[in-house]
Amino acid sequence: MADQTQGSIVIEADPAVIMAEIADYAAYPEWSGEIKTVQIRATDDQGRGTQVFFEVASGPLKADYVLDYTYKPADAGLSWTFVEGTNLRNMEGEYVLEAAAPGRTTVTYKLKVDTSIPMLGFMKRQVEKKIIDVALKGLKKRVESRS
Repeated sequence: MADQTQGSIVIEADPAVIMAEIADYAAYPEWSGEIKTVQIRATDDQGRGTQVFFEVASGPLKADYVLDYTYKPADAGLSWTFVEGTNLRNMEGEYVLEAAAPGRTTVTYKLKVDTSIPMLGFMKRQVEKKIIDVALKGLKKRVESRS
């Protein structure tokens, strides 16, 4: 992904525990206040979502979109590509999970968003940084509170 924005956080859990939360798309509205609705449209042979619809609202900005997911082996993360949506032209990204020590995992979130709303490059990166920050902090809180 060229021109991507990224952020990382250390979570006190093994990669398998974190991947279980990341792949639990239906629960996203419980820990990510900006995600209002989720519908899993297709799954793989392990029951993990491979095509997921999201409805998102952040202040006055609203969007809905469908993403295709590809899972990395051994709970190392996943990536996604944009299928369709409103107020977005493209969204691609990935979570990369790396064991940092026993019971600790470094989670890196990479994201590139292209909105239908014209934005300067600097503003677009600020939006991406906010999305990444909110997602990583929400994921950390969710995983560590359930451990």
